[in-house]
Amino acid sequence: MDANPTLDQLQVFLAVADAGSFSAAARLLNRAQSVVSYTIGNLESQLGVSLFERTGTRQPRLTEEGRAMLTDARRIVGDLQVMRAKARSMRQGLEAELSIAISVLVPMPAVLAVLREFQTEFPSVSLRLEVGELGRLVELVLSGRATIGIGGAPLRQDDTLVADRIGHSFLLPAAAADHPLAARKVKLSLRDVREETQIVVSDASDLTQGRDFNVLSFKTWRVSDMATKHQLIRGGLGWGGLPVSIIHEDLAQGRIVHLDLPAYEQGAYNLHAIRRADNPPGPAGLWLIRAFEEHLSNCPAEFPSPLLSEAV
Repeated sequence: MDANPTLDQLQVFLAVADAGSFSAAARLLNRAQSVVSYTIGNLESQLGVSLFERTGTRQPRLTEEGRAMLTDARRIVGDLQVMRAKARSMRQGLEAELSIAISVLVPMPAVLAVLREFQTEFPSVSLRLEVGELGRLVELVLSGRATIGIGGAPLRQDDTLVADRIGHSFLLPAAAADHPLAARKVKLSLRDVREETQIVVSDASDLTQGRDFNVLSFKTWRVSDMATKHQLIRGGLGWGGLPVSIIHEDLAQGRIVHLDLPAYEQGAYNLHAIRRADNPPGPAGLWLIRAFEEHLSNCPAEFPSPLLSEAV
């Protein structure tokens, strides 16, 4: 008789492969470890192959056959999620409420313009808005607290998410005009910034816990949000990376200066519309994504000059 794996068996298989152990998969699925082991055993019996190597290793490792089956399992589960999503979308009328999460790296003028148009276009739709830093935005989408996330791409591949590029913003290293680094008015090296205090945003998300991005100084001050980081840098208490969308007025008026620091990864920062594959947006959500794409795709194609317009 041909093998006839169930959807549940395939989902348990993916959970074990992604989590790295039967116990971790059991916690993820909220099931007993024995149930997870039994399900994998049944799946292996049906397929007639061993999916995991269990001997001589502390954690189960995918066999060669298991790696081959993993690709098919992801495709089958993913296709079913898409089918469910299409059916839900066809049943769904206009949303009563829309929950979105927006990264602080999204230019605020674009956010205000889109939401102003949204209010006119969908006056009956309530809006729930959260601002997320780094991995927090993805966490909100994964948990279902936000239907749509507007921000950077997910930090790791996740088949449960759909991330479509819709534009870009700009990020640059900056300091107050009276900061010692700004006063040097020369191209800065790593050695120049190592001993200067760098202001860094610490993300509350488990997805990025313990990870630093673009941290070059030995001495850091850590804050919980970008708005506080902006104020500390403008107050001369340190240097750090800031979105152009936040500091364009400071740059234009000379309160903050762009540091010439090649070692800092700066410039165009791609922005994406992120959603769960099994939770597609309705008419209002689709309109919102297209509106953000229209505004964010109008950003300059090259790094902007210090005198920036509010459209950036």
